[in-house]
Amino acid sequence: MAEVVLATKRIVDAHPDEPVLIFDDGSARQVEIDFRGSTDDVLARLDTGTASRGPGRPRLGVTAREVTLLPRHWDWLAEQPGGASALLRRLVEDAMRHGGAKLRGRQACEAADRFMRTMAGDLAGYEEASRAFWRGEVERFDTLIAPWPVDVRDHLRKLAAIAWDESPTS
Repeated sequence: MAEVVLATKRIVDAHPDEPVLIFDDGSARQVEIDFRGSTDDVLARLDTGTASRGPGRPRLGVTAREVTLLPRHWDWLAEQPGGASALLRRLVEDAMRHGGAKLRGRQACEAADRFMRTMAGDLAGYEEASRAFWRGEVERFDTLIAPWPVDVRDHLRKLAAIAWDESPTS
C-alpha cells in the first residue's frame, strides 16, 4: 500500500485538481487515503495494523461484535462445548472451507461489477456491458467495452475473467 500511496501522492501533487480513485485489487472497493500534507504525513496516517486493539485476545485478533439470536438459540449455544464464541468460530471456519468456491465466485463477480459501475457507469454501453457480464457473454462483453478507456477496459477484462473462472455456473 505504501508503494501505491507514494506513486499516487506524486500524481496528486502534480495535478491537485484531478480526481484520483484507488481500488483494492481483490474486492474493487475504493480505498480512501488522505493526501493532505507531506509524503511523510500521508504515510504516517496509513493504517499499519500495529495499533493497540484493547482488551481481548490480541494474538488472535478477536473482534467483539453483537449477535442477535432468539432465546432458544442462546440456550442451545450455552450447552455446546467451548461456549457460544468457540462454536460460532468453528461454524464460520467450516462454512469458509466448504463454501469457498461459491463465495469466491460471488465475491469476484461483485468486485468486477463494483469496478465497472464506478469507473464506467457513465460510459456508452455500460448497461448492455453489465448485462453481458452477468450473463457470461464473453465476446459480447468484450465488444461492448472495447471503446472504453484502455486502463479501465483492461482492468475490467482482468476482473471479469477472474469472476467467470470462479463462478460455479461457468
